[in-house]
Amino acid sequence: MTLDDLTRTSGEWLRGTGPESDIVMCSRIRLARNLADFPFTNRASRGEKAEIEAQARAAVASAEPEASFFDVNAMPNLDRQFLVERQIISRELAGGEGPRAVAVSPRENASIMVNEEDHLRIQYMLSGFRLHEVWEEINALDDRLEEHVAYAYSPSLGYLTACPTNVGTGIRVGVMLHLPGIVANKGIDKVFRALQKINLAVRGLYGEGSQAFGDFYQVSNHQTLGKSEEEIIRMLTDVVPQVLQFERQARQELVTGRRQHLHDQVSRAYGVLKTAQTISSEETMLLLSSVRMGINLGLIDDLSIATVNELFIQTQPAFLQKLRGGELGVEERNVARASYLRARLAEGRGDDE
Repeated sequence: MTLDDLTRTSGEWLRGTGPESDIVMCSRIRLARNLADFPFTNRASRGEKAEIEAQARAAVASAEPEASFFDVNAMPNLDRQFLVERQIISRELAGGEGPRAVAVSPRENASIMVNEEDHLRIQYMLSGFRLHEVWEEINALDDRLEEHVAYAYSPSLGYLTACPTNVGTGIRVGVMLHLPGIVANKGIDKVFRALQKINLAVRGLYGEGSQAFGDFYQVSNHQTLGKSEEEIIRMLTDVVPQVLQFERQARQELVTGRRQHLHDQVSRAYGVLKTAQTISSEETMLLLSSVRMGINLGLIDDLSIATVNELFIQTQPAFLQKLRGGELGVEERNVARASYLRARLAEGRGDDE
């Protein structure tokens, strides 16, 4: 697999399948792990980081032989941003310094960042609300990796990590939610406050510090010490359905109380996306959000959720520039984005399978 190959495929997590996939775009679990014989990344020398990367590469080759290993340090900025947009690496890894890398499975379900905040950040994603299935997959991958490297572990504290909030299980359990109904009914702040009271973090599309473009929010646990992996997963599986119910109620209120306005909003959004000659990334995200909700409410019947999900990622700046084979200015990207949208939406429904 090469980075150019990724412009012609889409990750499994974008397929729009699985339980509750009308609201839950994907379920994701990350594990923070460090190698026992090295200082944390922020204290490691360049030579130590290179050795960590070498050991990680060998471990991945044995534990996940079909994965492709990419040298992030050697990449141009455009390629790093492209991987951020694909949710394969974090902004922190993209903007870091020194030896660092990422391994990616063929379907993009699994990725392993090397020399981010921790030596290893193992990630697994699936479409829909499937946290238990994701846990089974990532736990098995973690076990296979541990057969080839020694993790930094304390019998009393658990896995040792660079940030104290990750000590213990080192697990971050999250779901990416599409909440246009709650946003439209001005209830999102209420949801935020309720989640924060039970120590759940709410972030934007690209994680900590990012904005919630397209009404997408990531909800995840905040701390890992003192709770088992199963307890943290159970907390999310208990709480998220309440948010889903709130979103469905909000959508139903829009349908019953403001149906004509909603139908007009969705139709206009779809029309602009199909005909625009130039369009910004921010406007595209907002319009796609309306279209995605419209499909789920039965207001659009000639377009698939999978196509819309892909367009959220494929209309981002780095993807468009990779597709065009080089860097583009803002206005050039806006024109290229509109052209790409017109072409994709002219294809019709597409394939959900």
